[in-house]
Amino acid sequence: MGTQYLHIPHYDALSDKPILGESPKAESGKLLKVLSTIVFTFIFVLSFVALIISRQQGHEQALTSGNQDVNGSKRSYSEGVSAKSNPSVSNENVSFNWTDSMFLWQRSAYHFQPEKNWMNGPLYHNGWYHLFYQYNPDSAIWGNITWGHTVSRDLIHWLYLPLALVPSKWYDINGVWTGSATLLPNGQIRMLYTGDTDEFEQVQCLATPANLSDPLLLNWVKSDANPVILPPSGIGHKDFRDPSTAWTGPDGTYRILIGSKHNTTGIAMVFQTTNFTTFDLLPGILHSVPGTGMWECVDFYPVAVNASVYLDTSAYGPGIKHVLKASIDNLQEDYYAVGTYHPVNHTWTPDYPELDVGIGLRYDYGKYYASKTFYDQNKSRRILWGWTRETDTAADDLEKGWASVQTIPRTVLFDNKTGVGITEWPVEELESLRINSTEFSEIVVEPGKVVHLDIGSADQLDITAEFEIDLLESTSEEDDIECGVGSDHRSSLGPFGILVLADEKLTELTPIYFRPTNASNSTLNHYFCVDESRSSLATGVYKKVYGTQVPVLEDEKLSMRVLVDHSVVESFSQGGRRVITARVYPTEAIYGAAKLFLFNNATQVNVKVTLKVWEMESADIHPYPL
Repeated sequence: MGTQYLHIPHYDALSDKPILGESPKAESGKLLKVLSTIVFTFIFVLSFVALIISRQQGHEQALTSGNQDVNGSKRSYSEGVSAKSNPSVSNENVSFNWTDSMFLWQRSAYHFQPEKNWMNGPLYHNGWYHLFYQYNPDSAIWGNITWGHTVSRDLIHWLYLPLALVPSKWYDINGVWTGSATLLPNGQIRMLYTGDTDEFEQVQCLATPANLSDPLLLNWVKSDANPVILPPSGIGHKDFRDPSTAWTGPDGTYRILIGSKHNTTGIAMVFQTTNFTTFDLLPGILHSVPGTGMWECVDFYPVAVNASVYLDTSAYGPGIKHVLKASIDNLQEDYYAVGTYHPVNHTWTPDYPELDVGIGLRYDYGKYYASKTFYDQNKSRRILWGWTRETDTAADDLEKGWASVQTIPRTVLFDNKTGVGITEWPVEELESLRINSTEFSEIVVEPGKVVHLDIGSADQLDITAEFEIDLLESTSEEDDIECGVGSDHRSSLGPFGILVLADEKLTELTPIYFRPTNASNSTLNHYFCVDESRSSLATGVYKKVYGTQVPVLEDEKLSMRVLVDHSVVESFSQGGRRVITARVYPTEAIYGAAKLFLFNNATQVNVKVTLKVWEMESADIHPYPL
């Protein structure tokens, strides 16, 4: 175990015999390596057989179904939330000559996803975390949306349960769409969801557990009062969806948000209820932002200004701010803003108008959408769930028999160090999967160098890294190039970072990097970026350079945490101040060929890196033995 120094400006392909330098000492723990390999091989064989059977059955079913749209047109144009969004390539053909082994590798090992097919209100009840998710039981592309249901003791290991809600009534026959759970003080649960009617109108519906004493909440009853909310006058019948979790107003009544739009202005409307079967639209709107279009999957919750405690959804008062979030349908991105809630007149004002919903901060600057938070009363914390879709083609999804993944649950706190925005961080339970750690201290990476980190298997990792720069010569002010056209776009101070899911010759790689740039006021702007442009030799896969400016305080080092789980890569900068989720589909850098590297493509700085790398076990995700 150790490191290899390679001179590779601009990531030119490695020669057969690269130039090697001294290897900084790595402290590694490789206990039970042989046993782990044997167990993994056994599980691999079983999973491989199961995947082939599932893929063949799912593909045959989809091809014989007359109502599937392989192009995956956006639900916003005909029905609602997007299904398959791939803006640069056609969805009609497979993007590469994939093998079953490649498809098996792409499936995540410690992120939740259904056994097969397509997916998109969490809660905690009687010792179990419940995740309800939008699911197509018939195919790996969007359609026939029902509510899948899974439970966990720890948010990491999951048990599949039978479907919770299926289209069965006139008011939801065309889809049981997004909703939210509300836990009442007496222990009762109220689940509101959007139904797509027999006339393709979006209405809000109520469901409750058939047996509240059942910790698994296996059976749900749709209310006889459904639909409980119809689109108000002036609101499009296809622009009214996704009720939020309810909170209590100062008058003791419950309030919920529903997203919509008026022309091109995104809006969040407030409805009031005492019983969850009859609702009144309160005067005005909570908030609106012109030009942002349809708001869906709206969320609204309090955060403590001192960032020391998590708050129940109904909390308000001194020392409390509120986060308003909307999934922007036109962009397929989740935006949020922090501001002040005015419960008397049912409005909310952003702290910084230039960072308003839809034009300012995002939960995640990568492939991430349709998120939802819930208050975990078990550990007194707020948890954020999000969805990352595939960025290959719909035909690929049909071939492999599944699509879409839930990101790792994240805790959410107000960022009291900057006073702007929130921080997101993987739940602490994820660390239970860490094994075989390797530490590297103060590795110096010179300009134009790439350093191989010999850690063994590199496709299931949890990486923490800190970076310091040593200026070799004075630099002048540069254009603020942000993330540039990618990691091979060199400048004086960057980019530098890590290469994940890279093969030995660097023909495939996914750089995660920082790019500092000189600002006009003699300070540095820092950008945090993920470059998918060379992540795969498959030409039909969507690849993009993601990035954003990240605040870095004077007493902070540049830091990142990266979760690598096969085709899912989640990257957190500066303690979760900025996050980027990427989907990558390498053809060479898979299984044992996946490597980890450091790189420095700056021209005038040395970079000193200290990092720790854990291999990650697979989560135990399987059907509940009912």
